[in-house]
Amino acid sequence: MVSTGQDVEETPAARDAGRARAAGDTDEDRETAAPSTGEAADGEAPRTGGRWRPVAAAVLVVALLAAGTGLFVRGRQLRDTPATDNLALTDTAATARVAGDVSSALTKVFSYGPGGTDETKASAKRLLGGEALRQYAALFGQVEKQSADQKLTLTTHVVRTGVIRLSGTGAHLLVFLDQVYERQGRTATTAGAQLSVTAELRDGHWQIVGITSR
Repeated sequence: MVSTGQDVEETPAARDAGRARAAGDTDEDRETAAPSTGEAADGEAPRTGGRWRPVAAAVLVVALLAAGTGLFVRGRQLRDTPATDNLALTDTAATARVAGDVSSALTKVFSYGPGGTDETKASAKRLLGGEALRQYAALFGQVEKQSADQKLTLTTHVVRTGVIRLSGTGAHLLVFLDQVYERQGRTATTAGAQLSVTAELRDGHWQIVGITSR
């Protein structure tokens, strides 16, 4: 229909229909404009940082606690290993004392002459104990007779003493000896020996309780 430029009077029915269309358009526009609550608007990243930051912090704390527990357990294991119980690795004075006592004892019980076996036996009873004393006593009778018959003199020198393991009451040592044999009218001979020695602390002194030739 071509407008003639004159005002046309709108009927009541037309006005009602127009208002109804306007109301419908408004509701539809609102539905179109309102974004879905489950989806982010176009071009925007989901904003989840606020929720994940506390979770990430909690995970980090748990990880640190677990690592700390592991380090504590490992440290305890290292402290409780047999190596750290060995005083030969940590107590210089105690190590020097047992080495000195054992070296002195071996020098006395393995040194004798034709007229000095009684002194050697007395030293053995004082410085040896347990199986070491029993073995020594069983053999020394032969040594004493040999020394008297052959005019044999034995002089023992401790060359080196190594304390392998040491506790408050016991020790295991490796001892290197040089022994000089002298028979009347003959040239002296020297022989080396290596002994594994077990000692125990008794009445404030280290006593040899085991001797094994190596």
